[in-house]
Amino acid sequence: MIEYNEILFGTPDFDEALKLRYEVLRKPLDMDFVAEDIAKEYIEHCYIATHNARIVGVIQLKIEGDKAKMRQVAVDPSLQNQGIGQGLVNFVEKRAKELDCSTIYCHARDTAVPFYLKLNYEISKEPFEEVGIMHRYMSKIL
Repeated sequence: MIEYNEILFGTPDFDEALKLRYEVLRKPLDMDFVAEDIAKEYIEHCYIATHNARIVGVIQLKIEGDKAKMRQVAVDPSLQNQGIGQGLVNFVEKRAKELDCSTIYCHARDTAVPFYLKLNYEISKEPFEEVGIMHRYMSKIL
């Protein structure tokens, strides 16, 4: 069974989630995290998916007034396409609504666009480059 929870910045769970983010999002691009960028995440919300007490998914959520930005969305590659990412996004959407956000958005890598379209996100704005790869701005009214 998959469980979804919020974790706190700087905890062992946060460090474990950061490792997953590195493996899924950064390592394939031959990039590392910058300590100054991670330090800024203390004001964000971090949500995880766990299976048998192991972190298998993670999302950072940054509140910007009545909007929420999902970022650093990652699921263990060996468990992708099994509904974990969808469950985690659904959980985070509910949380964002509870935090009085009316819209949630993300900068989706081109490879993730079909995933977000299935979850009723809409593409707006022109494609843009971020961290050396193409992205799309995608959003959803909560």
